[in-house]
Amino acid sequence: MAHFQTIGIIGKQGDPDKARSTLCTLCAYLRAHALEVLLDAESAHLLDAPVGAARPLDELGERCDLVIVVGGDGTLLHAARVLAAHDVPLVGINLGRLGFLADVSPEEIGSVLERILEGEYKTDSRAMLEARIHCDQTPPRRSCALNDVVIHKWNTARMIEFETYVDGVFVNAQRSDGLIIATPTGSTAYALSGGGPLIDPGLEAIVLVPICPHDLAHRPLVLPADRRIEVRVGPLELGHVQVTCDGQDELQLPPGATIEITRHPERVTLLHPLGQDHYQILRAKLGWGGRTQTRRA
Repeated sequence: MAHFQTIGIIGKQGDPDKARSTLCTLCAYLRAHALEVLLDAESAHLLDAPVGAARPLDELGERCDLVIVVGGDGTLLHAARVLAAHDVPLVGINLGRLGFLADVSPEEIGSVLERILEGEYKTDSRAMLEARIHCDQTPPRRSCALNDVVIHKWNTARMIEFETYVDGVFVNAQRSDGLIIATPTGSTAYALSGGGPLIDPGLEAIVLVPICPHDLAHRPLVLPADRRIEVRVGPLELGHVQVTCDGQDELQLPPGATIEITRHPERVTLLHPLGQDHYQILRAKLGWGGRTQTRRA
């Protein structure tokens, strides 16, 4: 097993019993094959590793050939945003519920990892978004997202008003609870709940999905991935609006600010077992039916 030599492990927070058991199995497997294992802070804590064993995520990105994320999609989203700059591939072991990104079950650690570590895997390159908050008084605030950038109200029950521009061209003005700007990866997340389309992750596209629009003529809009999206929130709304990336990183909107969303220059690389089928995942996670038997005369 010489394809990967140094393996990083990132553990899920908030579910110690299930995560600890999976982490123990994973570390024992990797060390039995003479691979160097580096732990993030949560994994080191759950495994009762010696003081000083924990490594920051940036160090994992710099030193590791592969990072294995033990958790749900939320854990993998956080890891992906931090590690994208290091171009290190990720494998997700799913301890969550749906697992669109973390698609290896704990029971498959031995069989799946054996093939991946020997170089038998499929590489999956996923686009990200970059959100920038522009304000005349300060430098832009930035964050990135693998799933989505969401512009939403946060402390009021009323709708917000905003205008959307694409490459500087006015698209529409709307009153709604907000707007989801999603990658194809994020089309199975919040955007799906908002009525957006499912987009094959191989497409270079961005989808804009309004959240509970007052005017039902406002529908999801699919754009080429190289478009620059600008959202201008009404001046009376700025105290009630914030921007959230992947449901985790929150950016407040100061007075006079505008929001710009573009494709991020870096991408996230996921590794899957050979034979992994995106549509099989959709069937399993979304409860789609299987094939029907065709009766021959």
